[in-house]
Amino acid sequence: MPEPTVSLANAKAHLSELAERAAAGESILITKRGKAVVRLSSATAPRKPIDANALRAVTDTQHNSIDETFIRRMRDDARY
Repeated sequence: MPEPTVSLANAKAHLSELAERAAAGESILITKRGKAVVRLSSATAPRKPIDANALRAVTDTQHNSIDETFIRRMRDDARY
């Protein structure tokens, strides 16, 4: 699918909307007098969705090494 193309004048008028679309992972080409001058894209890579099954597999194998007395001491300690 080709990236959307927007004129510079239209980009000025709709910059907030274009910024939101770019932040969501879309790449937008901005043109001036019909020639491409700018490509608007996200500053960071889009986040990958979390695979719930993979996360569950990892957390199910972890051991809870903190006991209740440690948590109580941390909670009741005046320095926390």
